[in-house]
Amino acid sequence: MLNVKWRPVAIIATLVLLIHFIVRSPYIEFQFSQTDDAKDALQAERENVIANDQAPANMKHPLPVTVTVTQDVGTPHTVTSIVKETVFVDSDSANEVLEKANAAFVVLTRNKDLKDLRETLVQLEDRFNRRYKYPYVFLNNEPFSDEFKEKIQGMVSGECQFGLIPEEHWSYPEYIDQTRAAEARKDMQDRKIIYGGSESYRHMCRYESGFFFRHPLMDQYKWYWRVEPGVKFACEIDYDPFLFMEHNNKKYGFTVSIKEYIETIPTLWNTTMDFMDKHKEMIPAANLMGFVTDKKGDYNRCHFWSNFEIGSLDFLRSDQYMAYFDHLDRAGGFFYERWGDAPVHSLGVSMFLNKNEVHWFEDIGYFHGPLWNCPKGDANKKCWCPEDQSVEIKYKTWSCTLDFVALENP
Repeated sequence: MLNVKWRPVAIIATLVLLIHFIVRSPYIEFQFSQTDDAKDALQAERENVIANDQAPANMKHPLPVTVTVTQDVGTPHTVTSIVKETVFVDSDSANEVLEKANAAFVVLTRNKDLKDLRETLVQLEDRFNRRYKYPYVFLNNEPFSDEFKEKIQGMVSGECQFGLIPEEHWSYPEYIDQTRAAEARKDMQDRKIIYGGSESYRHMCRYESGFFFRHPLMDQYKWYWRVEPGVKFACEIDYDPFLFMEHNNKKYGFTVSIKEYIETIPTLWNTTMDFMDKHKEMIPAANLMGFVTDKKGDYNRCHFWSNFEIGSLDFLRSDQYMAYFDHLDRAGGFFYERWGDAPVHSLGVSMFLNKNEVHWFEDIGYFHGPLWNCPKGDANKKCWCPEDQSVEIKYKTWSCTLDFVALENP
């Protein structure tokens, strides 16, 4: 029997252990990194999507789409009915991987992101890369510290390369009116638009849209997997997504797709239509424009959430995509508005690729606050994420993923 005088100590110790377990539990997500403005904007976006799911009028694109989605997709599909072509590795017991793609993880990050990035890389290594040992390319607009390099290199299995972004890729082009850009930031900040007042966020979006794949450290690779600090990987990945893409003629892979906050991109669609009108010869008849338009041909704001991407670098380096990016860059919307790399990538993918070339990695459990992509059915047995939290289930009117699934193949 515990001595009476020690009972309060035992009770306190028990409570401390219980609180520690709750805080460290992977099932409970604390969004410490989100600012109040970001939270308010995300909530406003959800309410906006639920209240009014119509795109602005008079925004039809000039080219025919290959498919129009008119059917009710109903209950979300399961992984077994969607990812039929995924080839799972029979066993990962052997340490030797006989085939690898010419690929790398690419991470745009800063020295202050070290803690969040290490937590992400622990999961990515454990779920996947400890077997495949793909290299990492870390990019920063400021020099990486020795501490950052040492602590990252000590925890990953693949080779690490650390690159400094050229100043001309993270600065204002000469044709941008910086006074006008500053006024736009102030206006968007006053309207509490997510990241509306951030100058660095705009440089980041422009860089991810048109420059990361042109960094010299990326020249040697054909495939990339984008990773961001703080994201979570919830499932065992027992096959090679890079080889899956390569063997199945895929060019772009995603986990989450949602509707963009229209206040950040008021003229992006019109600018894109102007490009399509001037370059009809670049756009194949079998395209994916049905993903970004509704049945009337209006812009629906759907985009692939680009914080997770597995894609072809040859696609981004193509004459078509580069011409599109240059057209957007000259228009100035990265600075005069707040064009994100996600809608830019998605519009490029939708113009130049078809559905057979794009893949939803439903079987990769992935979290970027506040949204989950979580496998359903038997595939969830290898995961710790709750499948009812997956964005296409929890936020049906915000998500575009099942609309993508419903599109017919060309």
